[in-house]
Amino acid sequence: MKKSDIITLVFIASISVIVAFFVAKAIFPNAYSSSTKVKTITSISSNVDSPRDDIFNKSAINPAVKVQITSGTQ
Repeated sequence: MKKSDIITLVFIASISVIVAFFVAKAIFPNAYSSSTKVKTITSISSNVDSPRDDIFNKSAINPAVKVQITSGTQ
């Protein structure tokens, strides 16, 4: 490439960037001036609620207990 070709490419690229900037500014005029609202959450506490009595009761089936399915006689 000749030196004039490189200068021409740099000139065309810089003009393209400037034109793209102004076109984007025309399409999105308020892109940076908008604000948004964000929901905030309550802080996490260390309080633990007691479990419901209708689900966790003393007569409920305990899945952690080992169950023998086979019969006692062979």
